[in-house]
Amino acid sequence: MLKTLRHALPSRAFLGFFLIVGLAGISFAQNDIAAPNGPAGYVRMPVAAVDGSIGQPVSSAPLLVFPSGADTSKGSFSSDANMAGNGPGSNASKITTTITTSTIGGVMTGLDTVPTFTGSFFNPNPSILGSRPNGVFPFVMVGNDPRIGGTTRIPAKITEVSLTLLNDDGSVRATMPFAPFSDLTEDSPNFSPTNFTSGHHIQYEDAIHRAQFFNSMDEDWHTVLSGPTTVNRVTFTIPRHVNVLINGQVVSVQAYFFGHAPNGDPFIELLDLLFNALNTNQVVNDINAGNFTTDAININMYPNTFLFSINSQGQFAGCCVLGFHTYFFESGVTPQPRWIFNFASWISPGLFGAGFQDVTALSHEVAETFADPFVNTIVPTWQFPGVAPTAKVCQANLEEGDPIEVLPVATVPILVRERNQVFTYHPQIIPLLQWFEMGAKSDAIGGAFSYPDTTTLPHSALPCPQ
Repeated sequence: MLKTLRHALPSRAFLGFFLIVGLAGISFAQNDIAAPNGPAGYVRMPVAAVDGSIGQPVSSAPLLVFPSGADTSKGSFSSDANMAGNGPGSNASKITTTITTSTIGGVMTGLDTVPTFTGSFFNPNPSILGSRPNGVFPFVMVGNDPRIGGTTRIPAKITEVSLTLLNDDGSVRATMPFAPFSDLTEDSPNFSPTNFTSGHHIQYEDAIHRAQFFNSMDEDWHTVLSGPTTVNRVTFTIPRHVNVLINGQVVSVQAYFFGHAPNGDPFIELLDLLFNALNTNQVVNDINAGNFTTDAININMYPNTFLFSINSQGQFAGCCVLGFHTYFFESGVTPQPRWIFNFASWISPGLFGAGFQDVTALSHEVAETFADPFVNTIVPTWQFPGVAPTAKVCQANLEEGDPIEVLPVATVPILVRERNQVFTYHPQIIPLLQWFEMGAKSDAIGGAFSYPDTTTLPHSALPCPQ
């Protein structure tokens, strides 16, 4: 999903930022942190309408607004935020932009976006039907119909985001360039072919896609990310504090916490409200410039950047969001332009458990984009594996990465030799479509419910306890 982290190049977007004297203070600790203040997770981001002419630049002294009616600032994300399914709701945001469209592709009439195919599954169990009383659960996925075969090539376009962290007096405290992770990201299994049981010399998400349709696909069916191409490199300057409007009161809130991974790489916990303002504006800018296009999967990559939330009293309320996927669209236009978008962060080793490191977040989000590009596929309400049967930690969407993120081992090591270097990556193991179908058997490769480690989920999802 929307719903998973650290390095940079310099800019001065916030050098004019000053605190407003007399604002209510927040009792955050000012010290650096030795480790992230929470588990790794993801969120489900609302889609965003891009209606109007131009994107609005983020002010040098932004006034951020706490979401109305939400318990935490994570309410700027949607109601089925991951983090084991606990997240408040929100409405889709409105942003403005000029429209730069690409050649219309795909098979869905009325859209200008990446190629897609449709399908459905049937489960008549009356206890799990939810919003599908006829038992039919439709889905839309990226690529060509697997029964027809052929290779669908989708450009992968990346904006690399670096960070400059400021002290309260405006001096530079630290820089976090993305540059050290650039080649490693491009050489990862998300883009570099390797061997799987579902196919040889193929990309990671293609392997997962093929695994779940292995017994119905044409043998030459592939969905390939072309490139990747770095279309932009930008630097966000992060002030030490920002102003947040909470219940009519302007509050000064610490914008980031700073620390170092065991290997010395810097990491940051960044206030989600500030991230949303900066990140959304950057997507608008890249659409305006033609860097992001409707025929591509568009990605903002960050260096060790984990998002934290505050509650309605302005207090720290949890970390750490590592990524999300969504799309931006223009309403009132046919065919409707849709820009598929992912946020993901590089993760240095030793910061999280379950094997979360390097491209875990990127693999999670791209796999979910392939399975549910428009973030709207409803499935029977499922319980997260590994939790108490009565916990009712549940979701009802086809977010193919989410169920496994809470398990003790969530990733699989993949060694890649590329450009005279050898690196072991840790993409996330992904639940297959068949897990969400809640059937007794799987028609995926080898009867699997997860991939590429088929032992991670030995059976299909359990319904959410009544």
